[in-house]
Order: sequence, then C-alpha cells, then structure tokens
Amino acid sequence: MNNRSSGVLLHISSLPSKYGIGDLGTVAYEFAKLLINANQLYWQMLPITPTNSALGNSPYSSPSAFAGNYLFISPEMLVQDNFISWQELENIFQSNQENNSQNIHINYELVEKQKKQLLDFAYQKNKLQLSNNQDFQIFCKKEAYWLNDYAAFCALKEYHQGLEWKLWAEPLKHKEQAVVDSWSSEHCELFDKERFIQFIFYQQWNAFYNHCKKIGLKLIGDLPIYVTYDSADVWANPQYFKLDDNLEPTHVAGVPPDYFSETGQRWGNPVYNWNTLKHDNFSWWVKRVKHNLNLFDTIRIDHFRGFVNYWEIEASEQTAINGEWIDAPGFELFETLNTKPEKLSIIAEDLGIITSSVKDLRDTFEFPGMKVLQFAFGGNLSENPHIPFSYTKNSVVYTGTHDNPTTKEWFSSIANEEEKQQLQAYVGHEVQMHNANAVLMRLAMASIANIAIIPMQDILALGEEGRMNTPSSSSGNWSWRMTETQLNSETFSVLSWLTKFFAR
Repeated sequence: MNNRSSGVLLHISSLPSKYGIGDLGTVAYEFAKLLINANQLYWQMLPITPTNSALGNSPYSSPSAFAGNYLFISPEMLVQDNFISWQELENIFQSNQENNSQNIHINYELVEKQKKQLLDFAYQKNKLQLSNNQDFQIFCKKEAYWLNDYAAFCALKEYHQGLEWKLWAEPLKHKEQAVVDSWSSEHCELFDKERFIQFIFYQQWNAFYNHCKKIGLKLIGDLPIYVTYDSADVWANPQYFKLDDNLEPTHVAGVPPDYFSETGQRWGNPVYNWNTLKHDNFSWWVKRVKHNLNLFDTIRIDHFRGFVNYWEIEASEQTAINGEWIDAPGFELFETLNTKPEKLSIIAEDLGIITSSVKDLRDTFEFPGMKVLQFAFGGNLSENPHIPFSYTKNSVVYTGTHDNPTTKEWFSSIANEEEKQQLQAYVGHEVQMHNANAVLMRLAMASIANIAIIPMQDILALGEEGRMNTPSSSSGNWSWRMTETQLNSETFSVLSWLTKFFAR
C-alpha cells in the first residue's frame, strides 16, 4: 500500500444480476476486468458474511464472523460446477416475474426465498455424494474450527424457526457439547446442508479471488469490530463477551452523545471480555483476522478506535448517555497478530473523534487511516484532518463511504453554505450539483494519499437514488445496485483518465 494507486468501492450485492442480487458469477469477473482495464488496483467491498433480514440486511450485523453470505452464491456457477442443471435452475427462478437485471433495488424477501430453495435443492441432489467428495471433506476439516459451530447454530435456528439462541432449551443454549453433537447427528441433514452451503460459497469465492490475483486486481474486505449477540460466535464463545450467568449481555457497545445525537448511539452488540481474550492469547481474534486476510489482500477494520478504548453501556440502559470509556488491549492484540516480517495489510477506520492514543496505535503498526472528502470543507480548514493539504502519504482517501450520501446528494441537500463556499474557494471555480462528484473525484485522485477509493455511485454521478446506507434509518438500506447498462468501459473512462493523469 506504499505506491500511488486507486480503486472502486462496490459491494458484491450491488452488481447487476438477473437473479435479484449481485453474486460471484460472470458479472463479478466482468467487473474485475473493467477495473483492470480502467487502471485500477483495488476493488473494495463491504463485509461478505451472512446478513439477517430481522436486522435490516446489514452486512455489519451478521450471524457469523467467519461464514460467507449464501446470497452471493452464483446460480450459474452451480450449473457450471455440475451441482444442478440449467433446466433445474430455470424451474426454480421462472416464477420470478420481476425484471431483475434492470431493477436497481434488491428485493431481499424474494432473493432469500429463491436462494434457499435453490440451495436446498442442490443439497438434496448432491448429499449422497458428499462423503466421497474429497474437496468437500478437505474443506470441512480445514474450516472445522468455525464451520462446525456455525453449521450447528444455523441448523438449530432452522429447527427452532428462527428463535434466538438464548430461548433454546438450556443444554442447547449453554452449548453443552455432547448434547449439541448428539442433536447434530440426529439432525444430520440440517447440519450437513449448512456445511455444504459454505463449501459452495468458498469454492466460488476462492475461484474468484484467485482470478483477481491472476489479473492483478487486489480485493479490500471489511471487518466490523463487533459481532451480533444472536450469532454463532457469541453462542459458541460466550466466555469472550461480557455476559451474565444466564448468558444475557451485561454491557453493550455504542458511542457517546455528540453534536449529531444528544443521546449517543446504543448499538446493542455485546462488548468483549478482553481479559479472557488476552488470557487466551487473543486466539479468537487471531483466527478471525487471519481468516479475513486469506480472503482479501487488505482488510479495513471498522471502528478502529475501539481497540484503544470503547464506549460501554449497561445493557439495561435505553440510550448511550450513561456509558463509560473502557480501555482495550489493542497494542497487545496487534503485536500478537504481527508475527510475520511483512506488515499487516490493514486499513484503520479512524473516523470521528480520534485521540492521540488511537493515532499512536494506528501509526505504531503503520496502518493507513481514512480521509473522507465530504467531511473536508466545514469549519477551520487548517484543523480539519480531511482537507487534502493535511494528508500524509500513508492514507486512504474516499469521496464518501457506504454510510455517506452520494457526493451529488451531499452537495445538493446536506452540505451547508460554508462547506460549499470553502469547497469552491479550495478548487478555485464554481461547483454545482451536476459536477460535484467529478470535483471530489479529482481532489481524491490528485491528493498525496497513497490510495484513492471512489464509490461506484460517484463514478455513475448518482444522486440520492444511489445511497447505500443511511445510518439513522432502519429500512431501505443495503439494496442499491447497478444495472446492466451501466456495466461498460465508457462508465470508467473519466476514472481511467484521472488515474493516469495523477500517476496512480
């Protein structure tokens, strides 16, 4: 990450597809080729772990820190790999009357129903051959450290019709291993189906990742700091979280009140029991980071400041007002992870109010921090860390992130007059809604930051219709995607020119 380069931010789900959601099929390969042809080095994605419709389909609220999202499994690749036939595929999807290729929003309810039906069928068709499938057996053995717990968790969830694990019978809730093993044997089809689905996902992912390596494209992944309470991770490893004897969270995560919120943000994720993690040499975290670095060339760690200190709220509190800052052993964790001669390939999401201690942790391990141009033009520019003249080379600059509006929406309805005036003064010419995205793209590419990442929506010059996530909203998020007509080399012509002009 030490040379000037650039890339694009686009989640897998946002690729066009006639199956309702982007996947690891031919379109992903086509998009990778378009990036290479446009002189890009990076494709950055959001977390690829499973999503949950009960939690708004957020990739940051997953039932597993290790599993892959079955929605990204390509139906066409299932045919190519001889798990199903074309006719069988068409029979499952023929009931979908939507024009999925041109619909710019994901219908998660429909997609989940059809993908589950597809994968159930594929498992039933292939289950008798799995004991003789060497690739499947190798995968299950290699990934057993997380896969068995995840498969048991999902099988139990399906058996209990989605009931939270805290409401299961006591021996299952407390994961008494002999009871869980006996149950999994008794319900081996549910258990093996989940292992089969993960085998398919990682078979497709590894093929795609190896292809990207071959053509010279690097993938950037995203690792949320916290996990969801109703997850395989908390169920299988309750000792690593602050839970009471009944396995209920005693404390949850969030951020304190600030300029944007009088009550702060109560995220609700269970916080880590860092003393126990430290006693175990951070084994769970080591496995998690290594797992992700096997899937991606680089990972962005969300809420990086939480490794120095984090806002802890008693679970009984309804808001984040009455929390307190608790120290975390980030230096010891990253020392434990940093065992190889080469540096850990990590981007620190260091947005928000960042203390000198957070900067020390980031800089000690030489992790690049993030700069966001939509934050750059408010207040005193000489004190604003996002203004380009303040950058260091070891930075990653974005026009915006998945949590921001598109740049056109930002300029037209969110930026105040001071920000607009200071932006225009900075670039030396008038900026309007129609060219705001191009102006910020140029600033990012021209900056001294080693890496510039542009969200696909800004390349497409989209407005509010292209927004991926509105943090304060609980519905309508994570559903935007490209159309087939936008997937062409002309779309990337300006980005390609900027990349060459600014020597990236």
